[in-house]
Amino acid sequence: MTKYKENRYRVHSMNNSGTDKHNDITLKILDEINRESLITQRTLSGSLNIALGLVNTYIKRLAKKGYIKITKGPMNRVRYVLTRKGFTHRVSLTYNFMHSSINYFKEARQKIDIVYGQMINASVKTVLIWGDGEIAELCYISLRGLPIKLMGVVDDNKNDNGFFGHQIYSFEDVENLDYDAILIASFNKTEVQKIEDLGIDMKKVYSL
Repeated sequence: MTKYKENRYRVHSMNNSGTDKHNDITLKILDEINRESLITQRTLSGSLNIALGLVNTYIKRLAKKGYIKITKGPMNRVRYVLTRKGFTHRVSLTYNFMHSSINYFKEARQKIDIVYGQMINASVKTVLIWGDGEIAELCYISLRGLPIKLMGVVDDNKNDNGFFGHQIYSFEDVENLDYDAILIASFNKTEVQKIEDLGIDMKKVYSL
């Protein structure tokens, strides 16, 4: 089975705005505080993968807006308490996150269908999916019923678990594989450059 490498808090948007990222971080912090009131800013920094100073800025901002209260816990540890106002704000952000996620996957599915249509018009019979995440799963599901055979998945973290019964290949394996096309299962444009750097025939590469 495929592994999930996507951050579960990620705001699903093809073009994340500054507001999206701000709300994303805010929701992450409120979620973590709701789970553990004695959580440290250093722990938040690690779990959210953002700078410690940025965590401190957000904590102060949340307290100023009345979303959290900062009190003393056992052993003089700092305790963060989610207020009623903070709980309401967290629910609102969660709803927006879910709505954004639905739109994200809907748009992704539309893009995938368009690319598969291009492959069929180009007489592509076999394809490698480049990537092993949520978008790769959508690419796999969208293949059902199409006259294109999945040869396997290419991922930088090759493992023995496979991908829905298909082989996962390393970057180095690609040059020895027989395929008609590669579908980049990511909206990260740096993947295109990565493939080009490997010397892969770019005429066979399709991106979303």
